[in-house]
Amino acid sequence: MASSTPPADSFSDGAASVSESFNKFFESWLTEQNQHLHDLVSVTTGEPHSDSELCDLVSRVIAHYECYYRSKSQCAKQDILAMLTPAWRSTLEDAFMWIGGWRPSMAFHLLYSKSGHQLEFGLDDLIRGIGTGDLGDLSPGQLRAVDDFQRETIRKDRELTEAWAALQETVADSSMVEVSHATSELMRAARDEEVVGGGDGAIERKAEEALTKKEEGMERILKEADEMRMETLKGAVGILRPMQAVYFLIAAAELHLRIHEWGKKRDVEGPRSREPVAQPSEAVTA
Repeated sequence: MASSTPPADSFSDGAASVSESFNKFFESWLTEQNQHLHDLVSVTTGEPHSDSELCDLVSRVIAHYECYYRSKSQCAKQDILAMLTPAWRSTLEDAFMWIGGWRPSMAFHLLYSKSGHQLEFGLDDLIRGIGTGDLGDLSPGQLRAVDDFQRETIRKDRELTEAWAALQETVADSSMVEVSHATSELMRAARDEEVVGGGDGAIERKAEEALTKKEEGMERILKEADEMRMETLKGAVGILRPMQAVYFLIAAAELHLRIHEWGKKRDVEGPRSREPVAQPSEAVTA
């Protein structure tokens, strides 16, 4: 399958073009993800497939995710804010985002949830000593490996979360306070003197320099977060047997695609009405 990665210069025509171009890329990427989901589901039914065939399919799916993050990194260099507040995502997806994407530790909740469902479904076979080959059939060694990997991922997750919080706090650092005050003073002076337009070029440059520094920090942390997302995905798949990896990637694609669709539908239909909160009745005094 041909790569969806856009040409090197396709995201370099300005912020609006970057956002629009990546939006088109993302829609194309989703179409391919749907096709990969179909391919993954297909190998779980019908004639059995060799481990080599399954590994080849898993590799193609992983490469598809890598394509997404390469393109995203390329776009972030041009417009980091568009990558952190993507217009192609729904508000529902935005509510669950962590530094511009999914939280790496979520992969383990997904793995355990799918494992639990498949374990329950295949419990009778497992009791009779018949392996199911899916995520309900994780070995003790695999469970230990997942647990160790989860602990390490959570540690890195917290470190990056703290780095992101520290960056967010710099919006009120001395440079920002100084330049915001200087700009406000100029605006007040212009208003008092009834001057239209104008401004101090030096102050504007200082404001631009301060904001550019923040954006550079955002780009750096987003890059680390995206690298961590890919490391987590690859690491989880690496612990699993080929067919188990297929089931894990099915669960990941299904969750991503359905949440995206549900969110887009909610955005079109508008906010859900909620039942009014019942008011407590007045206390009756004797």
